[in-house]
Amino acid sequence: MKPYELTYIISSEMSSDQALAESKNIESSIQDKEGIILKSEKPSPKTLAYPIKRQGSGFFGVLEFQLEPEHLGELRKKLQKDSKIIRYMVTIKNPAKIQKEKRVKKKPLVFSTLFEAVKENVKNLPAQAGRKTNKKADLKEIEKELNEILSE
Repeated sequence: MKPYELTYIISSEMSSDQALAESKNIESSIQDKEGIILKSEKPSPKTLAYPIKRQGSGFFGVLEFQLEPEHLGELRKKLQKDSKIIRYMVTIKNPAKIQKEKRVKKKPLVFSTLFEAVKENVKNLPAQAGRKTNKKADLKEIEKELNEILSE
């Protein structure tokens, strides 16, 4: 047996008691075909977003059930012929699978590339920044500055 969900709209020309009786009728027709009712919601009055068969409102109901796929065609024919039901939809209800999060590979931080970039920036600093351009940069000074920059 497959799990299905039936969503239907019953005509607003009926009273709420008649709509409830119609939903019980649908449930009994499923049980006649050896189906199992899993969950049933009482039809509630709703205003439709757009008119369906010249009706602006209706009783909206949802029904979850299990049924053999061979009997589903018979159920659809019965719902189609019923003039009290203005719209219906039957969907296959598959359980949602929980997907694992994909791991994202992070690019490793290459220290030597970062060091070279800082070294180039230190060389290109203007003289007014407090650095002498005619003096060669000492590796220890560069490492100190690099640590200062990275610690911020």
